[in-house]
Amino acid sequence: MMEGVRRVVTTHDARGKAVVLMDGMAPNVRRRAATGITSTLLWVLDHVPARYSGSADFAEVEIGIPPPQHGVVCRVVDFPPVGALDAAALERLKRESGLEQHRKPGEAPRHPFMHQTRSVDFGLILEGEIDMLLDESEVHLRAGDVVVQQATNHAWVNRGSRPCRIAFILVDGEEIRS
Repeated sequence: MMEGVRRVVTTHDARGKAVVLMDGMAPNVRRRAATGITSTLLWVLDHVPARYSGSADFAEVEIGIPPPQHGVVCRVVDFPPVGALDAAALERLKRESGLEQHRKPGEAPRHPFMHQTRSVDFGLILEGEIDMLLDESEVHLRAGDVVVQQATNHAWVNRGSRPCRIAFILVDGEEIRS
């Protein structure tokens, strides 16, 4: 398992001066037992233009994969190598992933992790390597690479031997036209 994610959040004090509001390990961490995938929610905007939180922690929410309508989500996801998953874990994932609601209607997924959200996703590969599966192709990505995904059907599969960490910023988008 990878180290947690340090999150530093700034705000303004009563005099209008920039100050640090929060500095520590991000507390909203979810680990899926079936896959070992760990998601750390860093911040959620419920609409854009953004409103400022004052002293509130905008990551103290329960949220699925996509951002809120007209909103933005920032999270870091750690993907363990899939070699660590056995057939039973993959089958459990199919049942428990919650990805079913984010799949193309009437289409059998290429991989249990396949999903599609109504969003533009910016994925910054921070550590490790990972494969991004698309409908009929795939791309191998390494630390330093950036993906701009425009509501495409996809899955993330770590076929390597080390965990892969990706920072994601998801921005709500228009309805998907297939």
